Amino acid sequence: MCALCEIDVDYFFFADTPPDKDPDSHSPTLRRYHQLLWSKPLPDGRPFELHAGRARSPYLVYEADGARIVLGSDTIATRHRRKLFRLYEQLPDEVNDAFLRRSYTICGFMVFPVSRGSLNQNRGTHPRIQDRWDLTLEAIRRFYDGGPSPLASTMDRHAGFFELFGSFAGYIDHFVLGDFVDESGAVRFLLPFDDFQGPVLPSDLPTYERYRQDSLALFEARRLSILKEIERRCID
Repeated sequence: MCALCEIDVDYFFFADTPPDKDPDSHSPTLRRYHQLLWSKPLPDGRPFELHAGRARSPYLVYEADGARIVLGSDTIATRHRRKLFRLYEQLPDEVNDAFLRRSYTICGFMVFPVSRGSLNQNRGTHPRIQDRWDLTLEAIRRFYDGGPSPLASTMDRHAGFFELFGSFAGYIDHFVLGDFVDESGAVRFLLPFDDFQGPVLPSDLPTYERYRQDSLALFEARRLSILKEIERRCID
């Protein structure tokens, strides 16, 4: 059996992460899954091979045609546990635990370039993004379309990485993100979207609960899509 076929889409990455450490940097299984899943041909047919460093750093590296791009892992299924603690603590423990169990499997993670300013960090700290994956994805879409966004300068710094995928559709397909866009390729927003001008995070418990439920449904859908991707590539 090939290594790709052995991926467990329900593996909980805290299981092999040392206590009080972050799976993004300390789970060897997460790094291995990223390497296996995203090492595949680019839309134009060129190979996109990721290599892991001997230690935890560099996390993953792509090298080709004189370019060297260092990638890091980041969770994209965010509870906003700290920023919205007042709302988070009102939900039952079993609800919060279930969200954590799903979001810390492979469907809740992505890789981003980390050199020359981290996209991971900037999307988390920008007040018009606040770590929301749907808003991050809209910023990525606008990069390909040439439109403005709160992350435009960050995207431009990492243009060499995103240009590898040719288009927003190519990026979506490569990283199995089709569940986060509709049939026309528009981003599925979890809250009403007003061109990055409206409120970014839920302000009341019902909205927060719905935001969490809708977010979890999208990541459940990506779980199944990743599973299909594994099955297809194993057959091929």
